[in-house]
This record gives sequence, structure tokens and C-alpha cells, in this order.
Amino acid sequence: MLPEFLTFAVLGKPFWAWGVFFLVVAALLVLDLGVLHRKDREMGVRESLLMTAFYVTVGLAFSGHVWATIGPVEAVDYLTGFVIEKSLSLDNIFVIALIFSAFAIPRALQHRVLFWGILGVIILRGIMIVAGAALVKEYHWVLYLFAAFLVITGIKMMFSGVEDPEEKKALPGFVRHFRMTHELDGHKFLVRRPHPRTGRLVWWLTPLAGALIVVEFTDLIFAVDSVPAIFAITTDPYIVFTSNIFAILGLRSLYFALSAMIARFRYLKYALAAVLIFIGSKIFLVDFLDLTKFPPAISLGVTVALIAAGVLFSLWRTRSEAR
Repeated sequence: MLPEFLTFAVLGKPFWAWGVFFLVVAALLVLDLGVLHRKDREMGVRESLLMTAFYVTVGLAFSGHVWATIGPVEAVDYLTGFVIEKSLSLDNIFVIALIFSAFAIPRALQHRVLFWGILGVIILRGIMIVAGAALVKEYHWVLYLFAAFLVITGIKMMFSGVEDPEEKKALPGFVRHFRMTHELDGHKFLVRRPHPRTGRLVWWLTPLAGALIVVEFTDLIFAVDSVPAIFAITTDPYIVFTSNIFAILGLRSLYFALSAMIARFRYLKYALAAVLIFIGSKIFLVDFLDLTKFPPAISLGVTVALIAAGVLFSLWRTRSEAR
């Protein structure tokens, strides 16, 4: 028998289920920064690919935990959410590369920014998911707004054309209003420097902190697409949150693996657009076909097929760049 406090329900799931999830996440973060990357250094492509494979394996293995403790339907919903979020994060990688370039962050320090960025992402995504779950529970029609938003976003992506990487603006204007140094100071985010007018010692942000703030800001923008996409799969806050976070956890290592060749995936956006349209349309199809829920296995199969087609088509169209 488990102690009573471990069986206490939090957002529809027992406290121990949330505890297992956060313990796994904490262990991964400690292993990442506390053991493997204690010193600032550049992560090579081979190491980043191995780390990416490790994070993907852990994320997929967690679906087995969901299957065993909650059920097979929820496990498939989790896998679908995981695949969608991992795919949508490819756009994040491209923008993050521009942010690091704009702030002149050396590759040896980029991992530190991304590590601390993930902590902020966990908090921000948690707030958005709890708020979204409360809205959907209280007002079911909010799901139709999410669905319509996904369909409209997907259509816009489909017809917006392939963007030139050099034309994409990464920095929001508010960054200019921070008191920020012109140079880095090791791996510090904050430093004390004299104020130019008063001479008093005051706190200044370093470019490292500026990059971190913008990374968090851009993730908040991307979450506007990804969180509704997973709510269209399931309204279970536990499945939505865990699939989101496990997909994002490997974003840092995936960035180092793909940042140098992200241009080769420029046509993937059409596959992602199709995924958003498909996920949004499912909400309306459920009512039209008088279904209790759209079959999770079909959702997962269609999502994987669309993304795989987008990746393969992108690699084929850009094969001359590889040579």
C-alpha cells in the first residue's frame, strides 16, 4: 500500500506519477550539466547525435511507463504528442542559431544557455498547459478555437513559401532596453559594472543573458502553436505536459547536431503545415463522424508518415548542397 499523500490526485493523476516524471527530468538535467558538461566546451556532432539518441530513447521509453501505469490509448497519445513536439522544435533550432549568431555566443557557451533555457521552458509550458487544461475542462468549445487556430496556421505555413534564412529576424526590439555589456565575461549571465553616468556599481546583463532571454521569448511564441496541437490530441494535462517536456529535453543536443545543416530541412515546413491542418481537422471530424475520440493509432501513423515524407523530400531536394 502506498502512503496516502502519494495517491493524492494532481490534475487528474496521482502524486506519485508526477513525482516519477519530475525525478526522471531532474536526473537527466543533473547528468547533463553536472556530469557530462561541467566545463564549458563545444559539443561535437558525434556527441550531440549520441545525446540526441539517448534523449529520444528515454522519451520513447517513458511511453512504456505510461502504457503500464495508465493505459495503451494514453501511451499512443503520448507518442503522438512527442513526435509532433519534436518535429515542431526543428523551427526552434533554426531561430536559436540566429539568436546565437546575433549575440556572438561561441559554441562552447551555447550549451549553457540552452540548459538554463530548458528550466524556463518547463515552467512556462507548465503554466500554459495548466491554464489550457482548466479552460478546456470548463469550456469545451475552446477546443474548437484551438482546432481552428491550428488549421489556419497550417494553411498560412503551406502558402508562405520557403524563407531565406538570412532574412529572418531573430531579435525582438525589447532587448535593446536592457542594460547589457558589449562583451562576454566567461559564462556569467550577470556582472557588476560602474554606471556610465553615476559611477555606482550596478548589475549588467551579459550577451549570454540576452541570448537566454530571447530564447525563452521565442519558445513562448512557438508554444502558441505546439500546445494547442497536443491539446487537439488529448486533453489529459499529464500526457500533454510529459510529451512536451521530453521532446524539448533533447532540443539542446539536437541543436548541435543539426544547426550546421538546418537549411537542408527547409521543405519540412510543408509537412509540419499538413500535420497542423490534420490535427486541427480531427476535432471537427470527431463530431462529424459521431466518434467518441479519433483513433489514436491513426493519428500517430498519419503524423509520422507526413513528417517522414517532409524530411525525405527536403533531403532529396537539397542533395546538391550536401555535395
